[in-house]
Amino acid sequence: LQVGSMLKTPKLPIWLCKINGTYSVLFSTNRLLLSDWKMEHIFDLYLYNGQPSQKTTMHLTIDTHSHHWEKHHWEESDPEKRFPSVEMAIRTKWEGAAISWNGALSFF
Repeated sequence: LQVGSMLKTPKLPIWLCKINGTYSVLFSTNRLLLSDWKMEHIFDLYLYNGQPSQKTTMHLTIDTHSHHWEKHHWEESDPEKRFPSVEMAIRTKWEGAAISWNGALSFF
C-alpha cells in the first residue's frame, strides 16, 4: 500500500479519517487553510461521522499557537488524562494544537 503525497496536505481541506473503527469526515470551509500558512494559526474544522447519535456536525476551533504555560491547572495535574481520538488525529497534522469543542461534549 502506497500512501500518496497528499495524505496530510490534500488539495482541498477535507480528510477522511478512521477513528475508533468509525469513518469520519474532517473538513474546513476555508480553502486557504492549505495554501496560506497564516490561516493555520486559529481556524475551524468540522467533523461529521454519520452515526445516528450525531445530530449536528461538530464545530472545532484549532489554535496552533497556544503555549504550554497557558494550559489550565487541571490539565497539568492529571498525568493520566486521556485525549479524545479526534484530537489525537488532528494533532498528527498540527502538533501541539489546542482544540476547542465550542461547548459541545467531546467524545472518545
